[in-house]
Formats: sequence, C-alpha cells, structure tokens
Amino acid sequence: MKDKKGTLPLFMPFLVLGVGVIAVSTGATIIRLAEAPALVISAYRVGLASLLLFPFTYHYAKEEIKSLTLKDLKVAVASGAFLSLHFAFWISSLDYTTVASSVVLVNTNPIWVALLTPFMSSDRLRGMSLLGVAFSVIGSAVISAGDFALGGKALYGDFLAIAGSWCAAFYLLFGRRLRQKLSLLSYITICYSTAAVILFALIICLGYPLFGYPKRTWLCFWGLALFPQIIGHSSYNWSLKYFSAGFVAIALLGEPVVSPILAYFALGEAIMPITIFGGSLVLAGIVLAALGENRGKQES
Repeated sequence: MKDKKGTLPLFMPFLVLGVGVIAVSTGATIIRLAEAPALVISAYRVGLASLLLFPFTYHYAKEEIKSLTLKDLKVAVASGAFLSLHFAFWISSLDYTTVASSVVLVNTNPIWVALLTPFMSSDRLRGMSLLGVAFSVIGSAVISAGDFALGGKALYGDFLAIAGSWCAAFYLLFGRRLRQKLSLLSYITICYSTAAVILFALIICLGYPLFGYPKRTWLCFWGLALFPQIIGHSSYNWSLKYFSAGFVAIALLGEPVVSPILAYFALGEAIMPITIFGGSLVLAGIVLAALGENRGKQES
C-alpha cells in the first residue's frame, strides 16, 4: 500500500516513528550516566547534534536553506526556540516539584496539541484519535503516580512543567507546518541549531561550567546527540510530513513505556506492576490514535 502521493509504503512512517520512540527512550538511561547539570546536558545534546548535521546540511541542503522565505525561516527558528524552552522549563521544574508531578504534567502535550491543531493546522483529530489522547495521558499519569507534591514551591514547579508541555506542543505544530514543504535536513538543522544557541546562552547566564566534565559524561553528551536527538527527534520530525502533530504527540508517550525496559537491561532497575499497567494504557492509546490517523488518511 502506498501513501497518498503514491511514493512511499504506508507502513514506513509508522516504522520510522517507532524507531524514533525507541531512540528517544535511550535518553533517560544515558542522562542517568552523565555527571553534569541537566541544562548543560540538554545544551550539548542539541549543540553536538547540530555539529554532526552541519557537513551534511552544507553539502545537501545549503541551497534550500538559502532559498527559504523569511516567513519559513521564522517558523523554523520559532520551532527551535520552543524546543529549547521545552527543555529549559521542564528541567527547571524538577528543582521545585517531584519527578512524578513533572513527568505527568509535561506529558500532557497531546492535549494542548489537540486544542491548538484547529488554529494552526488543517489537520483534524477525530473521535478515535481523541480517545487515544485520553488513554495515553491517563496511562502516563498512572506510570508516574505516587509521589505528587503539594504546596507553593511545588505549584511553581508544576507550572514550569506545564509550560514545558505547551512549548513541546508548539514545537510539534510548527514542525508539522514546515515539514509539508521543507526537507528534513534543512528543518532540523535550523531547529536544533536555534535550540542550541538559546540553551548555551542560558547556561552561560546561569554560570554553569561548559567544560571540565569526566570522559564518560562527554561520551554521554555524544550519545544523546546521536541517538535520542538525531535519530529520535529527527524521526519524529520526518514523520510530521505524514502524520498529524496530534498523533506524533501521542506517540511521544511511548517513551515512558520503553525507557523502563531499557533501564532494566542497562541499569538493572526493576519494572513496577503499575508501570506495566500504565504502559498498557499508553500503548492502547497509541493504537487507537493510529487507527484514527489511518482512517483519516483513507477518508481524505
């Protein structure tokens, strides 16, 4: 079966998106092995990814980037800015609230994508896809259930996590808009480079050291750039040409399902029964959303 342009088997976008989920899920394990502040890790993640992309972009996409309209360039830069703000808000929230609260709130981005889609895209989320949003968000909450914090300081952290979720939603929606007409290489180079510039400026302003980290941490920086960023996020961004931002946002929730499995094999961390139950809900939500997405393609 081909896609609507008749050039790509329909299963390929699903396969690429699945590879992206697995690649992004390696991030949590690699971050656990790095000995550096979280914002520094994020800055090097997108910074080194941009560095790895540059030779390919210069050779294959230089002319396309030069020919970009000012409007498209602004959208690409805005997408990168929202990606950097997603990292900054979410990571900062961990200083004020519990990991459980932060993870649940930052994973509400499918809700915001669903609400914003009618205003920023021609896509429409149908009933089955919306049901998938509900299953996935509830499943994510179940996975992170337990140590929820209350109080003024925690509420501020919760707000930062929600802000991170909003930024992730705009990152996906801007990407969906541009990927309809811009090549993946051009888009991710501008997006990741913008995020890197903003994050490095932020860590310099906050006084975090740029150098002096152990060898293993530098290996982690490069691992994060290659696997969760270049392979993972780029797979998501590639998929935005074929899927709605809403469905890709739901697929992102596969990360808290796959990450514990990888951590079990790499770090020996036990998988709790509640994680299995919540993961089942998330996977059910992804399946429902995929069925809704596929039905929408057939109707169009």
